[in-house]
Amino acid sequence: MDIPRPSNARAKMIRRIGFGAAAVLLLGGVTVGLSRLRPAAPTVDKATVWTDEVNRGPMLREVRGLGTLVPEDIQWIPALTIARVNRIVVHPGAIVKPDTVILELSNPELERDVLDAEYQLKAAEADYENLKVQVHSDVLNQKATAASVRSEYEQAKIQHTADEQLAALKIGSVVTENLSKVKEQQLGIRAELEEQRTKNAADAAESRLLAQKSHVDQQRALYHLRRSELDALHVRAGISGVLQVVPVEVGQSVAPGTNLARVADPRKLKAEIKIAETQAKDIVIGQTATVDMRNGMVNGHVSRIDPSVQNGTVMIDVSFDETLPLGARPDLSVDGTVELERLKDVLFVGRPVHGQSDSTIGLFKLVDDGAEAVRVNVKLGRSSVNQVEIAQGCRWETK
Repeated sequence: MDIPRPSNARAKMIRRIGFGAAAVLLLGGVTVGLSRLRPAAPTVDKATVWTDEVNRGPMLREVRGLGTLVPEDIQWIPALTIARVNRIVVHPGAIVKPDTVILELSNPELERDVLDAEYQLKAAEADYENLKVQVHSDVLNQKATAASVRSEYEQAKIQHTADEQLAALKIGSVVTENLSKVKEQQLGIRAELEEQRTKNAADAAESRLLAQKSHVDQQRALYHLRRSELDALHVRAGISGVLQVVPVEVGQSVAPGTNLARVADPRKLKAEIKIAETQAKDIVIGQTATVDMRNGMVNGHVSRIDPSVQNGTVMIDVSFDETLPLGARPDLSVDGTVELERLKDVLFVGRPVHGQSDSTIGLFKLVDDGAEAVRVNVKLGRSSVNQVEIAQGCRWETK
């Protein structure tokens, strides 16, 4: 038999309201407590960060860059005239001497110009010889005329002396003596004039010969020029070394100034190193440098600094002070390091990636035996390849 239970709906409602109020109070208290907590520090795996110690002592400042080996003596052989490539005699990689023929070119017009210049030279030389004979004959004729007048003058002088003596002895007449005197004077003047004409004729002959000789020299120079251009159709190395490049093909027409071949002396090499423009400001000529040849280190010195900046780098030349190792050849990739200076007693640390010279950056300092790190502002000083000077913000402690 079922017995009806008394209704407890009111009691359930009161319990539910109490539970809700407690939950609201608890949630508010948790929220207030969490809002008053300090944010948790971020964590990082120690193996993924790079750490270094601040040191005190000598620091070597260096800059480094990539580069290649290039010959010091390079001979580019250009085309002197318009020509056509007939044959490539020697190919790149061959060892050549100064008279080694590399290419054979052709130019029919140049061959004709050489013949014309040769004939013009021969004609000018013939004209010079003809003029030489002619002026020599003219000078001789003038000398003969001057000698004849001089002879007449001497005869008149003797005749005047005789007439003068006869007149003094009252044997000859005074008129005859005066006439011989006038004749002597006239012939004397004429003899002086003929002497001057002879000298002028010799000077004029010399001037005419010099003018003609200049014409001959001009034609000879033109002939030698045309001849040298014709000889240049047999392209020669010019220096001893290795033929590196022949940038033309058989049958190709080339214009004057076109590079036909490049010859270099592989025994004299230098390194061209590219240094970042931000690091090249302290490089000067004469500084010590070391070049990594992949199979050995070679010491040298900075011999040239490019005055311009290209693609954010400055090109420097390093000349070697030691014998290069075996395998060193042009266009070999190398690493170059230039020693800037040696600092005696400074604070320094490993150079961070984002740290530049004379700048202030934020670094993390390890505390509590490396369990935590705090951020500090550090002013950097002079920098090197892998190290940078600490100017302010860190101190060195003796352990």
